Amino acid sequence: MLHKQSCDNCGPEGIQSLMAQIDERLPQNVEGEFFVDASCIDCDACRQIAPASFRDHGGQSSVYRQPQNPGELHRALMALVACPTASIGTVSRRSARSGVAAFPVHVVDDVYFCGFTSEASFGAWSYLIVRPKVLGGNVLVDSPRFNNPLVKRIEEMGGINIMLLSHRDDIADHAKFAAHFHCPRVMHEAEGAAARGIERIVTGTSPLRIDDDLELIPSPGHTRGHQLFLFRNKVLFTGDHLAWSPERETLTAFRDVCWYSWTEQTRSMEKLLAYQFEWVLPGHGRIGHGSAEEMHKHLTVCIARMKRQ
Repeated sequence: MLHKQSCDNCGPEGIQSLMAQIDERLPQNVEGEFFVDASCIDCDACRQIAPASFRDHGGQSSVYRQPQNPGELHRALMALVACPTASIGTVSRRSARSGVAAFPVHVVDDVYFCGFTSEASFGAWSYLIVRPKVLGGNVLVDSPRFNNPLVKRIEEMGGINIMLLSHRDDIADHAKFAAHFHCPRVMHEAEGAAARGIERIVTGTSPLRIDDDLELIPSPGHTRGHQLFLFRNKVLFTGDHLAWSPERETLTAFRDVCWYSWTEQTRSMEKLLAYQFEWVLPGHGRIGHGSAEEMHKHLTVCIARMKRQ
């Protein structure tokens, strides 16, 4: 397989040149325009973005159904652009321009998914909060891949005033974004923040009010210095701490990727019972949404399951 190099300056044509290799096409793909090649790392991004076309066949993703209409085609191109390893391709090498232009894509209220996930963070999702300057300006939660079309779009949306980093796994090209937008980064000291040149280093386990509508909640467990961010008592950015399980139809945590302490992660989860939120936006795993009461119930069930584990 040809080696795929990252391309900071890629536009739609550059992304197209980094598409998957047809000679490495996985046999689980159905015949047709879109395919996934053997470089897939099973990050789940394509299955979340374009579930009508992509599936998990066991350890990797593949195309199980070719796009059937313009909407499905658009979502498939978004998945192609978001793929951290350029593992999605098209037989005709069609333009990915519409997929590039889709990001950042709206999630809820003033929150957007950045797309352009990075192999350095195993395809972790990052988010942009868009706020007026008088309210503190825009916030980048964790980091996507640094790519010129995305950077230009973020500039058009007001730039980045501050970057919140949940933990060391999901920070990708944080240094490039910080240098470009001249924005301070916030990270816990236990994540090696000082060695990374982080401007604002968090210590201890006490919650920290960043702005009137934004709170930082230390949540050790997945890693020693993991932290969550709560926006407007509605949207909880959870890093690798908490996500939605489509199979169980409830909130879940991932025991097999708890790098520091499952006991501490359970304790951190219990502290969340004191907060109100309606949306869970993870770095890895599925987005969850429900009323504050429903999410509290789901959290209670999740904590009970964690204690049994």
